[in-house]
Amino acid sequence: MVFTTLALLLGLVGLIQSSDISDFQNTPSNTNDLFRIEGKIFTHDSLPLSKQYLVETKVFVNYGQYFGFLKPDGSFEISNLAPGSYVVEVSNPDFFYEPIRVDINSKGKIRARKINYIQATEVKQLTYPLKFKAKVPFKYFQIRETWKITDFIFNPMVLMMVLPLLFIMVLPKMMNANDPETQKELQNFQKMGDVGESLPELSEMVANWLGNKPNQQQPGPSNSQKQLKSNKKAKQT
Repeated sequence: MVFTTLALLLGLVGLIQSSDISDFQNTPSNTNDLFRIEGKIFTHDSLPLSKQYLVETKVFVNYGQYFGFLKPDGSFEISNLAPGSYVVEVSNPDFFYEPIRVDINSKGKIRARKINYIQATEVKQLTYPLKFKAKVPFKYFQIRETWKITDFIFNPMVLMMVLPLLFIMVLPKMMNANDPETQKELQNFQKMGDVGESLPELSEMVANWLGNKPNQQQPGPSNSQKQLKSNKKAKQT
């Protein structure tokens, strides 16, 4: 039992040492196998960077695996990078910067290209060292809308009231008033308007008819009927 346990322990120690040796062999043997990414950052108006801008801006590689700070002239340098593909991003609280993908091969050749999440197969190479320029400022608050005269003019209710008025006022002036046929049509149109105004409304007619109906008295007997009744009474007597 003792020998078996010792053999198992020696085997585990050997496995651990072999794994450590393999990991050590996979790591770069010297600093010549490590590379760096260089670039520069510009503002949206290409003005010199302020101290606050330099402090607030940081450069991240592979979403924070590596990071760097800016120099006074806006340049940056991120070293100790093994060959591979990296995503370089610039973080600033006020402006947005587009990320860039950087590929480094084993010979140290660096290629920069634009990241396109929609068309991943499309490759658009960029210059190296990297150049980041601010695109648009971030909007953390929504600006309150103010009243404008155009909002009143283009209101649907205003348009429905104003446009017919304009047609009524402008169309007669655009038409030739010396044309006799046009004059007749205008006169007929005006007469139709006058007739329409003179006619009583249907609601008024119905109200008058219903209001006067209970007050109407039944018609009395005519004179001829009265005379016939008087003649009958005289004969009876």
